[in-house]
Amino acid sequence: MKKILVINGPNLNLLGLREPALYGAQNFAALQQFVVDCAAECGVEIELFQSNHEGAIVDKIQAAYGVFDGILINPAAYTHTSVAILDALKAVALPTVEVHLTDISTREEFRRFSYVSFYAQKTICGKGFDGYKEGLVYLAELWE
Repeated sequence: MKKILVINGPNLNLLGLREPALYGAQNFAALQQFVVDCAAECGVEIELFQSNHEGAIVDKIQAAYGVFDGILINPAAYTHTSVAILDALKAVALPTVEVHLTDISTREEFRRFSYVSFYAQKTICGKGFDGYKEGLVYLAELWE
């Protein structure tokens, strides 16, 4: 069974509290359960990881080498600022899908740029929780 690392970046742990008109009313636990259920449907094993700290995310990506078959990442605010996360993804060279709950291309100007998209094989924006499912399906289908 293929293993996918699912990474959520800063402030996603505050889903349901943080700007619910933008991010929805469901909390982070609901997102995690949704991802677990989707992984079971796709026939992949996952590990969930969330951090508000850039270095912790970089460390987790580096530790994925030789352990995981792919990465699904919502880098959140680090999308727009982190060359370090981009470099870690490039270094481990695992198939990667970038996902965002909102459509970053329609948000504030500074949110429209993504470093992660320079490496990710696919970027999914604006589909809420369903974007995570689409990303897992995409990764699962790579190994069919």
